[in-house]
Amino acid sequence: MKKLSARRRHPLAAIVVLLFALAATGGLYAAFAPAGEAKAEASAAAQSLAIEEGKKLYAVGCSSCHGTGGQGSSDGPSLVGVGAAAVDFQVGTGRMPMQAPGVQAPAKPKVYSQEETDQLAAYIASLGPGPTVPTKEQYSPEGLSGEEIAEGGNLFRQNCAQCHNFTGEGGALTDGKYAPGLKDVDPKHIYEAMETGPQNMPAFPDSVLPEKEKRQIIAYLDKVNTSETPTPGGWGLGGFGPVSEGLFAWTIALAILVGVTVWVAARNAKARKS
Repeated sequence: MKKLSARRRHPLAAIVVLLFALAATGGLYAAFAPAGEAKAEASAAAQSLAIEEGKKLYAVGCSSCHGTGGQGSSDGPSLVGVGAAAVDFQVGTGRMPMQAPGVQAPAKPKVYSQEETDQLAAYIASLGPGPTVPTKEQYSPEGLSGEEIAEGGNLFRQNCAQCHNFTGEGGALTDGKYAPGLKDVDPKHIYEAMETGPQNMPAFPDSVLPEKEKRQIIAYLDKVNTSETPTPGGWGLGGFGPVSEGLFAWTIALAILVGVTVWVAARNAKARKS
């Protein structure tokens, strides 16, 4: 008893007891703490890190046009509130950063990796609320019925064909601008374009075009742009059908034939006079 009492009076006894209590508390917390709470903390830490890395990338590659805080400048619009989806589309398709000022940013090989694009998107999203990057379930055309795909065609013709053509082959706009072709475009990027309205394109948020209808449009484009889709009658000519092919024959081919006929007749007449 005397030895035990002496140990209790040892100067390090309180520190040992404190360390033991902290270890026990930490172990019990790790064992019984809710798994969701731990995951949430890890996710928040990862998001914070992504924002910091994205801020560094932004300062080097974007701030010269869009301002040091994304507020915009004479060379680029404000990015406050555009959301992560706009960044994923613009950077993921290589449109940003632009190589040189122009009326429109063309698609080109992307500069940033997907990880870097995600970091840039996280930073821009932190500046203000906006459309988020869609999940695969939102944009994947898989699993839709033929009736739903046909409805997607109707929606595309009503909302998109005026600029992108009936089968998404693209077309010219005013002042040197153009609606790009949609063949071989990632379904995610098509969804993001509808959600954010890049450049000359109007935005189609869920209040205008619900998520299901966006997915149906993507399924329609996937269907008409596959190599399995037949083009009966000859050239596709923008998907307008046999009417456009007949019009081409009458206006172009027939004009050529008339021109050749006139040329031959003129040569014969000249030969007879000589």
